[in-house]
Amino acid sequence: MKILGIGVDIIENNRIKKSIQNNKFKTRVYSSNELKLSKNVKNKVAYFSKRFAAKEAFSKALGTGFSENLNFKDIEIVSDKKGKPKYAKNKKIIKIVQKKYKIKKFNSFLSISDEKDYSTAFAIIQSV
Repeated sequence: MKILGIGVDIIENNRIKKSIQNNKFKTRVYSSNELKLSKNVKNKVAYFSKRFAAKEAFSKALGTGFSENLNFKDIEIVSDKKGKPKYAKNKKIIKIVQKKYKIKKFNSFLSISDEKDYSTAFAIIQSV
């Protein structure tokens, strides 16, 4: 196993607070599943801010940013059975990672955190 990429991002929560008032922004950045799950969340600013930071961190771990046909909605944050956030592996993400690193299998790891003013995310992509 080898670490292929590491990414980190920090976002000012007020920036996302303003942005999520615009439905166009939300539907451009967040998957339909993320939007659906947000309806049950009390602190929507923290929810959307952490996911925005997580998407940015993953794109940085890839080393491509949002290019190579990668957009925000492609990177989806889900939770495991215990509520721990993780990256969903969809066909497009798998294809991009496999092409970029010339590997067949990989793991991705995510840590997210927030305080009153900021949200942050740390991403790792690792070969298997």
